[in-house]
Amino acid sequence: MKRENEAGSWTAICQLDDIVPNTGVCALLGEDQVAVFRLNDGTEQRLFAIANFDPNANASVLSRGLVGNLGERIVVASPLYKHHFDLQTGECLEAPEHSVATWPARIEGGKVWVGA
Repeated sequence: MKRENEAGSWTAICQLDDIVPNTGVCALLGEDQVAVFRLNDGTEQRLFAIANFDPNANASVLSRGLVGNLGERIVVASPLYKHHFDLQTGECLEAPEHSVATWPARIEGGKVWVGA
């Protein structure tokens, strides 16, 4: 489900400062709702973009989930049933058959860009 190699064009989503560190926002990319997360560990800014739709809850809520880690994996916990989604791969750790798509994301010129 990773779309990184398919990024033919990039869309500016918002200013980097519009996303509070270690939280996510929802953006519309074409017809897809994308949950964009900004992580800041004090030394490095990182962005992740995954589908906003949680197939376990059948709701578009992942951008409102809590970000953390399980071992080496950076995850977001869905706010409804607390399933964990790997922010790098989109894998649902508790139900891999309900994994979600990912998109490449980057910071350029102070803006957040997501590839499509």
